[in-house]
Amino acid sequence: MATESNTLRSYRAPCPGCGAPVEFRSAQSTHAVCAYCSSTVVREGEVLKRLGKMAELFDDHSPLQLTASGKYQGRAFTLLGRLQYKSADGTWTEWNALFDDGSTGWLAEDNGAYVFSFALKTQSAVPEAARFRIGARTAINGQPYTVASSGSVQLISAQGELPKLPALGQPFDLVELRGDGAEVLSIDYTQQPPTVSQGLAVQLDDLALAGLKDESTKEEKGRQFDCPHCGAPVQVTLATTKSITCASCNSLIDVSAGLGGELRSAIQDEPINPLIPLGSVGTLQGTSWQVVGFQHRMGVAPGDDEHFGWSEYLLYHPKKGFCFLVDSEEGWSLVRPTTGAPRLGSSLANKASYLGSVYTLKYSYEAETNYVCGEFYWPVVRGQKTSNKDFANGKRLLSMEQSATELVWSYGEQISSDAVAQAFKLKDRQDLFKRDVAPFSAAPSVSVGTVIIVLIVIVLLLSVLGRCSSCDPQVENCNTSYRTSGGSWGGFSGGGGHK
Repeated sequence: MATESNTLRSYRAPCPGCGAPVEFRSAQSTHAVCAYCSSTVVREGEVLKRLGKMAELFDDHSPLQLTASGKYQGRAFTLLGRLQYKSADGTWTEWNALFDDGSTGWLAEDNGAYVFSFALKTQSAVPEAARFRIGARTAINGQPYTVASSGSVQLISAQGELPKLPALGQPFDLVELRGDGAEVLSIDYTQQPPTVSQGLAVQLDDLALAGLKDESTKEEKGRQFDCPHCGAPVQVTLATTKSITCASCNSLIDVSAGLGGELRSAIQDEPINPLIPLGSVGTLQGTSWQVVGFQHRMGVAPGDDEHFGWSEYLLYHPKKGFCFLVDSEEGWSLVRPTTGAPRLGSSLANKASYLGSVYTLKYSYEAETNYVCGEFYWPVVRGQKTSNKDFANGKRLLSMEQSATELVWSYGEQISSDAVAQAFKLKDRQDLFKRDVAPFSAAPSVSVGTVIIVLIVIVLLLSVLGRCSSCDPQVENCNTSYRTSGGSWGGFSGGGGHK
């Protein structure tokens, strides 16, 4: 009956721009974009009024498309429209989902992460955007949240049938709050009072989707331009790339404004050779990942003048998005940004809780990116700084990174160096992988003298390697034959909303 009811509410009229039929299948839809001429139309009673022409869609290589259908929490839905947004840090898409009972929701898609959200009525007035401070705790309808991001965004394109349509290209404030689990609360200031939506993270595989794009017939559109520093050709592979390095001169190039815009570049001296080559494909935890980016980062603890370094590999999967393979003195770890925000202990500052588990603070430090190569979905730059806190619960890890505009949590676990070497077929370079960190304990059969000799050898070895534990890759290449030391296992993500 629900399907029949939806059919009775459908409305079709000729586009005032080209005469092609424009259909409204949801009673809540007020706007639509003509599929033939891209005219933006608004429904006023039985008449369609043309408002202008919508900008061309940004090809985000999403597996989703209009009319794709699925189920969420036992309810069937169909995707009728989408909005594409852009902020200073990236782009993301929100899909208008019509359920069989006539209600609507939004499936947000950002670099392989998905959140299903619905309109939320608030019990009291929502503060203005400027009052939300990154990292601060607040409450909406009595539920606690952490302020994860706050900034200006704008609509860059739209498609299909929509219950709302912000002015194209007009900046507005958007604040995102994260719950202690996988909850996301978004506050949209396109109107007054602002609209609030509440959602949960979902996996595409759990939505039982049908009608996805046919990957076998999909046309991959590569982009190429000349390096603004040396003139060599640079090929962009991923549609979401905002930063890329030139393979010829190692310059870091900002492509966030598009290839037709001004290409800003920064020279990088003394390139670091990643232990795992860019483009490598390896299977970790049952998923086939491709290495698309690499960054080396340095850290320093407050009140300390000794720097340490670590490496992060950006991994990509067409349906699961991005994650980070981190190589630090704690060993290897595989992490990805969380949707929710773990909660810091109120009485004990060295504790954090996430999904029912408590993690203990191990490191607190300032981090800085000092070398980059490959492609990244956010505009990464050398000198990018964050304040970091790393927590652990056995082999499970949490990392918090905070910048001026965003708070990002990452969650993952330690993996063995053997698993990494095997995944990326690097067994022949096994000597370059440091052994996994483990507590040292002397067996009963080992004499005290032997232990002392071993400790002396370790001290001498550290004195030799110490030269590179705090080196600056801008001056010398210190990652050609062994892993860098470091305390971080987090991966910084500066993408758009709903990560």
